[in-house]
Amino acid sequence: MPVDSYKYLPRSMRAMYADTPETREPHAWTPLAKPVSQARFALMTSAGIYLKDQQESFDLDRERAEPSWGDPTYRVIPADVRQDQLGHAHLHINGADILEDVNVVLPIRAFRKLEEEGAIGSLADEHYSFMGYQDRRLKDWRQTQGPELAARLKGRGVDVLLLAPA
Repeated sequence: MPVDSYKYLPRSMRAMYADTPETREPHAWTPLAKPVSQARFALMTSAGIYLKDQQESFDLDRERAEPSWGDPTYRVIPADVRQDQLGHAHLHINGADILEDVNVVLPIRAFRKLEEEGAIGSLADEHYSFMGYQDRRLKDWRQTQGPELAARLKGRGVDVLLLAPA
């Protein structure tokens, strides 16, 4: 069945995306090597959150100048983060709800409950944030950020990285 990737875009944006060449790659499917109830989970959000007093904000100046660009770097968010420690830097989404309750984009509370219930093995000590709305080519993610994050996850014994898109 064909999928219309542009079906729900406003007409004003449809042409911008329809003219962008797509890169189709096979999906990387790897079966989970253990039951979910024994797996270690980390969470990732595309909401552009960061630790406001400890980390650099995502690059809003360039996003303003190039609205189709997204800062390709990521930020590490500790599992015990307090709401008042967070900042938000992503012009394509409204951050008001995020700054009210980070769990709308990084569901740590829900996964803690799953951990307590034994539905998942454990929740990792750190989670990750990046700025969504990345350039479709994702060159920096493929060559730098992705391999770096994959090595970090592997080193921390993470079995599953769950993306909570914003």
